[in-house]
Amino acid sequence: MVNERLIIDSNKLQLTIKRLCYQLIENHHDFSDSVILGLQPRGIYMADRIHKELEQILNKKVLLGRLDVTFFRDDFRRRESPLIPNATQIDFTIENKKVILIDDVLYTGRTIRSGLDAMLAYGRPQNVELMVLVDRRYSRHLPVEANYIGTQVDSIAEERVKVEWKETDGKDQIILYTPE
Repeated sequence: MVNERLIIDSNKLQLTIKRLCYQLIENHHDFSDSVILGLQPRGIYMADRIHKELEQILNKKVLLGRLDVTFFRDDFRRRESPLIPNATQIDFTIENKKVILIDDVLYTGRTIRSGLDAMLAYGRPQNVELMVLVDRRYSRHLPVEANYIGTQVDSIAEERVKVEWKETDGKDQIILYTPE
């Protein structure tokens, strides 16, 4: 990666996760009517971290699911190579629940729109909130706004945001970079 800039390191990422959890608790209290859905592929890592932290703080079980949006995207037929979907893992209904949809980076809003369509197969929620680790402001194609934001980044179109997770990348950090 050329022209790379560290936005958030491992320590700050952990503090951000904790802060987001306490913001959730303020609005969802004991999570008796709330569920978390992580968007595949990379939103699931953040959802897992939020889920783990919430269960430790609340000392109770919080419902967590993983939602694949591959075939709900408006661009899936435009790709030259065949898409390989991820597994959706939701073993509960979201009917009349408060859903917290989680993704790592909010950019154009298209993935979130796809997630809203995909989750309706699991019931009609009472309401839906969006949590993202990184909000790339000024880049929306759709009118989507997050309720909970880890950090906001102002970037130009050529720049990319990469969230690295220990589980897949060996370390926790967020980088802004310009591809070669």
